[in-house]
Amino acid sequence: MRSLLPLLIAVLATLILISVARGQGEEPFDIDVGTPDPPAAAASAGRSGTSFGQAFFVSTRIVPGSDDRELEIVGSFIIWFLLALSFASLGLIGYMTLTNQRKSILPAGVVEQARTLLQHGRYRETIDLTRTEESFFSHVLGAALREANHGFSAMVRSLEQTSDELTTDRLRRIEYLNVLGQVSPMIGLFGTVYGMILAFQAIVVAGGNADPVLLAGGIGTALTTTFWGLVVAIPALAGYAIVRNKIDALTAEATLVAEEMVNQFRPKPPAKEGKAKKTS
Repeated sequence: MRSLLPLLIAVLATLILISVARGQGEEPFDIDVGTPDPPAAAASAGRSGTSFGQAFFVSTRIVPGSDDRELEIVGSFIIWFLLALSFASLGLIGYMTLTNQRKSILPAGVVEQARTLLQHGRYRETIDLTRTEESFFSHVLGAALREANHGFSAMVRSLEQTSDELTTDRLRRIEYLNVLGQVSPMIGLFGTVYGMILAFQAIVVAGGNADPVLLAGGIGTALTTTFWGLVVAIPALAGYAIVRNKIDALTAEATLVAEEMVNQFRPKPPAKEGKAKKTS
């Protein structure tokens, strides 16, 4: 999976660059801010319209006093940063989903093999199995079996402690998704505020009667950064909730299965004394 993530990111980045390059080839910056005749405007709509790539991946603004557009550095950087976070979020969701499947937490084959070995009293082989197998279940069961010499209470305590530590470790890894989901809307809001500042500056420069075309750059930056902030946050938070619930369910099931196997080491209660014989 780690080897596929760079390839996926490279493919997505290539598609984006191609989209932006096509938009630049259509001369989107040569926009007439005057009022052309309707036929002329319709004929030049395809040449002067903003492309998909520039609408979502580049922030531009009209240069005051001319018809040219220029790249808005800060707004574009915010967009590109959120785009990078989007790739990171999707990669983390895929990686966390694959590393927290049932086969890595509670593999059915290992469970049956361990149960069979314990039923036949082959404890040393069971311990060796848990040492070579890397699943959550193997670590929990192996920790309990290695405390067999200290009694049943020590086995249960080691099992529960190991289960808590490994579960916490898995939950800590997916916290990155939660962080991305919480921070990305704030970054998008930062871009929104910045875009609105640009729009109000255009109004001030124009003496309170700004051309709508001059306002479009700042407003476009505000809306685009908000869009990308939500694009990052929604999948990240949804993926975080789904993976977290999956981890909780599978680790709890694996712990219960391990406890069931360890229960065979529970000391048997002393036999009840028979009723005292009646004195003759």
